Amino acid sequence: MKGIEAYKEATITTQSKGRLVVMLYEGAIKFLKGAIKGIEAGDSEAKGKCIAKAQDIIFELNTVLDMEGGGEVAMNLRKLYMFMNSQLSQANLKQDTKMIEEVIKLMEELNQSWKAIAK
Repeated sequence: MKGIEAYKEATITTQSKGRLVVMLYEGAIKFLKGAIKGIEAGDSEAKGKCIAKAQDIIFELNTVLDMEGGGEVAMNLRKLYMFMNSQLSQANLKQDTKMIEEVIKLMEELNQSWKAIAK
């Protein structure tokens, strides 16, 4: 098991910044799809954990934005990340899959852009 963890860590630490962003988006999308499954299955605990993990990723994406060098793009991304977090908080309270799906759609669009850049 230790070897697998070391491999995963090495894989992550050797990726380009753009590829790391893609991996973060993909992780958040995976957790959000898990949250939808949790809601559909009536599993509030699973839903809550998945939303919290996705929010952690969004928080990290927001934290590493270069607000000085990124200009308007960074400001717009920050607003978008704040919107996503707000939507997910409301979705968590309301058990609303449509709100989660809206965030997934936004994340998938951003992810496609990052994939194009990261190549």
